Amino acid sequence: MRRIVTIVLVMLLAGVARADDAKVAAELRRMTQEMLDAIAPGNAEVWKRYTDDHLIYVSEANREMTKAELIEELKPLPKGLVGHLEIGTFKAEVHGNVAVTTYVANESLEYYGQMIRNHFRTSDTWLKTKSGWKLIGSQVLAVLEDPPAVSLPRETLCGYNGTYRLTAEITTKIMCTDDGITSERTGRPAAAMKAEVRDVFFTPGAPRTRRIFLRDAGGAVNAFVDRREGLDVRWVKVAD
Repeated sequence: MRRIVTIVLVMLLAGVARADDAKVAAELRRMTQEMLDAIAPGNAEVWKRYTDDHLIYVSEANREMTKAELIEELKPLPKGLVGHLEIGTFKAEVHGNVAVTTYVANESLEYYGQMIRNHFRTSDTWLKTKSGWKLIGSQVLAVLEDPPAVSLPRETLCGYNGTYRLTAEITTKIMCTDDGITSERTGRPAAAMKAEVRDVFFTPGAPRTRRIFLRDAGGAVNAFVDRREGLDVRWVKVAD
């Protein structure tokens, strides 16, 4: 009987803990949305209220800022820009007086008459203090998306055909298709690639990288580089 009572109490306490965590998650989501709403009008008071004095903030441009530097950046959008940020997915994990949240902020930005829609992945760390929850750390990443694909003539696409070498053991075979190329690296399955512009290709679903084909003085393709975050890995064409 005592064991049954203990089990019931444990289950009840677990239920209470989950309910408390859900309340914290809802509170942090509300506060986060208030902070996002304050960005376009440059309402720095909201950010002053919800952030800790020792905040570390890393922007989507990879700029590390203190609370003072961040507050200084909060200015109303310039004339011609109308924007709004709305929380999409939101997740919170509570660990006592510390909570970690991650969410996607969906931005609608009217940029001098043109509508742009961006998405930002943010991870925040919150600390519960005597004056409430305070943001102590935040990192923002721009969510990359595939660029628009263009159609190239089949003759152009087939001009990329061939075998390209990275090392004596690692090669990539390129073959043209009706709407792009396939790339088959040693030991890996073939992957479809689409053209962003002439000589520049991307793999759908992997927008961090580009494949850029290079040409010799006569205009023939003789190599390509795989570019990721501005860094190139060169492959040399060894066979048609």
